Amino acid sequence: MTERATVNRELLLPYLVPYLIYVGFGFVPETWLGQAENYWFRAASTGITLAWAWRRYVSILGPRSWGMSCLVGLGAGTLGLGLWIVLLLPFSGTAGPTWSAESTLARAIASGFIVPIFEELVMRGYILRVAFQWDQARVAGADDPLGEALDRRSINDVAPGSWTALAIAISTLAFMAGHDFAAWPAAVAYGLLMSGLWVLRKDLLSCIIAHGTTNLLLAGFVYETGHTGLW
Repeated sequence: MTERATVNRELLLPYLVPYLIYVGFGFVPETWLGQAENYWFRAASTGITLAWAWRRYVSILGPRSWGMSCLVGLGAGTLGLGLWIVLLLPFSGTAGPTWSAESTLARAIASGFIVPIFEELVMRGYILRVAFQWDQARVAGADDPLGEALDRRSINDVAPGSWTALAIAISTLAFMAGHDFAAWPAAVAYGLLMSGLWVLRKDLLSCIIAHGTTNLLLAGFVYETGHTGLW
């Protein structure tokens, strides 16, 4: 008997839960969990969840050289840092919460090594691909394009690098919605940059490396300049 393929609706929770865990702990009061402890706990709990669900995820590799994807990701991540600072600074200013050295380190590790994995998996690994399949079904004239994409298709069948303008727009808006209002222009630009990497390199590895590079460089920039409003 042939095993039934896992459809997108069944994949939603494995992709979404790590994101919700990480974001959810941002609402925990500091009187309950200190600033540094919060980020250590976020990194550990989200990392464990990612490891538990890893077999359900699409491959982060593509048909092209993973080494070149890493190099391209490093360059794109550095560019992304510039975009983030230029587009966010006018709306956020420099003032923000005070961060201790331990808090900065904890956030740098969480944002540099955990956030890029679950955000790229959910945004470019899941949402962009489901949106691509929905757009395909819509253009083909399906009676229920969303139902077609969620209940009769799997993102595992999407060829690496596949895209439509609408799919990129939807994933970019989803990425934007996960950030504060002041960061929306920067988040849109960054979401488009990551989508461009997906199209160019045809993998998630380049997006993850770029995202991690940006976040680590931003942590260093904030620590050296005191511009905590950028966080």
